[in-house]
Amino acid sequence: MPEETPLDRLNAAEAAEAERELLACCASRRWADELLARRPYHDVAGLRRVSHAVLGELDWPDVEEALAAHPRIGERATGDGREAGWSRVEQAGVAGSSARTAQDLAGGNVAYEERFGYVFLICATGLSGEEMLHALRERLGNDPDTERGVVRAELTKIVDLRLGKAFGS
Repeated sequence: MPEETPLDRLNAAEAAEAERELLACCASRRWADELLARRPYHDVAGLRRVSHAVLGELDWPDVEEALAAHPRIGERATGDGREAGWSRVEQAGVAGSSARTAQDLAGGNVAYEERFGYVFLICATGLSGEEMLHALRERLGNDPDTERGVVRAELTKIVDLRLGKAFGS
């Protein structure tokens, strides 16, 4: 008999347990509930397809709920949970940055939050602190509707990576 995969466990889990697993990937309860309602998943690609569709349909308050779980770029996520651990790894590119870049990121985060009202979100995996700072500065010039589209796309990339980490075989 084949060994049970993380995806098999998600499919078989009680709703509360499965929701906890999903919320580590994306903190939007509506997103998690939609993914739970569509179980079972036959492969991670199918789970990702459903995730992409649901993320595209979320109302903005649902996206903001997900954003609230993300630390500012350059600030170390606290806690022992998987989400915090993933965040620390995802933002590893900031660790090697100069003190000036770290200072500019901190100031940029404040300017971004004042302009848009939520945390600057970027799929930081594989990016240096300088690359993240460049993106932050560019995105400060976006109008609010454009920026919401960029945020949704970045959130989708992050969630996609985390689904692979959590449920890949």
